[in-house]
Amino acid sequence: MAASQFTRRNFLTTSGVALAASSLGVADAGLARAEFAAQPPRLGKADSCIFIWLGGGMAQIDTFDPKQIGDPTAKKAGSAYPSIDTAVSGVKVCQFLPKLAQVMDRVTAVRTVNHNEIDEHAAATHRVHTGRPLAGTIQYPSVGSVVAHVRGAADSGVPAYVLIGYPNVSRGPGFLGPKAGYVYLTDTQAGPAGLSRPADVSASRQSARERLLSSLRHRVPAGSPLATYDQAISESLRLAGPKFMSVFDLSSESKSLRASYGGEFGQRCLLARRLTESGVRFIEVSHNLNFLNGTGWDTHNQGQLKQHLLIEELDTAMAALIRDLEQRNRLDRTLIVIGTEFGRPAEFDGGGGRGHQGSAFSMVLAGGGLRHQGAYGTTDELAKKIVDGPVSMADFHATIYATLGIDPTKVLTGGPRPVPITDDGKPIAKLFA
Repeated sequence: MAASQFTRRNFLTTSGVALAASSLGVADAGLARAEFAAQPPRLGKADSCIFIWLGGGMAQIDTFDPKQIGDPTAKKAGSAYPSIDTAVSGVKVCQFLPKLAQVMDRVTAVRTVNHNEIDEHAAATHRVHTGRPLAGTIQYPSVGSVVAHVRGAADSGVPAYVLIGYPNVSRGPGFLGPKAGYVYLTDTQAGPAGLSRPADVSASRQSARERLLSSLRHRVPAGSPLATYDQAISESLRLAGPKFMSVFDLSSESKSLRASYGGEFGQRCLLARRLTESGVRFIEVSHNLNFLNGTGWDTHNQGQLKQHLLIEELDTAMAALIRDLEQRNRLDRTLIVIGTEFGRPAEFDGGGGRGHQGSAFSMVLAGGGLRHQGAYGTTDELAKKIVDGPVSMADFHATIYATLGIDPTKVLTGGPRPVPITDDGKPIAKLFA
């Protein structure tokens, strides 16, 4: 190796190979070297992601990984509903997903997602959003913030990351800082929080405030917390313009299309489609409408009785989103993800509901130009243990990044030390043509 080519990275790589050779023995040194010299993962060409969040814990056995029918009254473990065939031979889903069943050839239910996080909502939610356990002093960025940081917005007039739901630290930018943060809204009728001018503030009054703020900016030291806040204010003023705010006018869509998406959750998904078209890279859509069954996806006790209402709403909105994007020739450019913090066991609890299970559960990918196959991975007869094709959270994140053209081996900077974008995650190779 020429001296001019000997960089710190080359040194670390060479040292790593030498260490592997010494620890594995000469016979295995070639394997170690081959691993270090492996070809980079294949990258996709999708340019945006809609991440649908089912907070509470979607029961995989009652949705995308159906098994034998159980009986809560007899305490017989199993699925709560019969299964139906889909557009993919041999792949079944529950009977309350008939619309998605028709388009499962554009979908892959990843049935073997798993993590070793404690089965508690906050910790597991953080794990799924960041790909890392809630421990130590480093604040890791969420998947949305990583996408925003690496890809940025596709248009200068919009943010890179929008959250349709309630803000939470697990969705935040962590050490990447506020530039990788999100703009959020909780109601499709109201638009983003803090961007609309209050009714009692006239345009002239707003202009006067901006002039006063501008006259004070020179007093703020560069790099100070106040300077960061000022940048956030400037960003808010930029986004408050008519170009971005017009995206939230769903009345411009046809009544028939809006109806095809269903209720408020469906309208959130429709808005997410409009946001991707405007240039937003990553949109998280929360399905936190607990009034449908009283508990949302956290189906303990009585929440199980009307769980099918949640599943039906997901079915309507998701299928409409897939077909809508396809008709606009944007499905291959838009990755749709269904995420949840963990699954639920096959056994029923004392109240007829289900507990928490992070050792094997389902998350879903659709569109994004992937080579879909209806389902990936296999679990046992009760969807409790993984039989083949395990997918760690790092692997799932790596798959999202690779689909969006982001190298899953990339190293992020901005924190106390360089941090790999995932903890050695590998994209699901079968999904890449």
